Amino acid sequence: MKYFILSDIHGSAYYFEKAMVQYDLHQCDQLILLGDLLYHGPRNQLPYGYDVKKLVQILNERKKDILAIKGNCDAEVDEMVLSFPLKKSAILNWDNRKVYMTHGHHLNEETLDFLPENSLVLSGHTHVSGFKKEQGLYFFNPGSISLPKENTANSFAIYEANHLFLYDVTGKILNSFLLQ
Repeated sequence: MKYFILSDIHGSAYYFEKAMVQYDLHQCDQLILLGDLLYHGPRNQLPYGYDVKKLVQILNERKKDILAIKGNCDAEVDEMVLSFPLKKSAILNWDNRKVYMTHGHHLNEETLDFLPENSLVLSGHTHVSGFKKEQGLYFFNPGSISLPKENTANSFAIYEANHLFLYDVTGKILNSFLLQ
């Protein structure tokens, strides 16, 4: 299976459409959305291509592929217009590895002791891409597709066969990580 991972769309139909070109090009099997889908939030500028109604339509057209996590900017009203649920978190098994998905605003690395060693923790929220291994767990953030911070690129990731690939929105590989 090939998983397409992105976070922090914040209402940008423009950047989400660019990401979906890459999703289709790479023939991914599932779209993982790590929160903050529709609203830009009170501390963020409006992202380029902000068009929530269009974004809702595009998201709902792909609902069969989506596993979505609720972010701190996702409200009850957002859930009323989306044709798929927003989960607080999710745990899946990928390649015999536990994968814990959260937006990240409640992420406390010390409380993840329920995860076995070498599990993967996926989160967004910071708008900064990053990868690290700490306390026996892998932590990965794909950054933000529409509002990157700290001079990072508009980015997404693809997971396949214990490899994470970080891409910019044009499809250029920025980094890759092997999970052992």
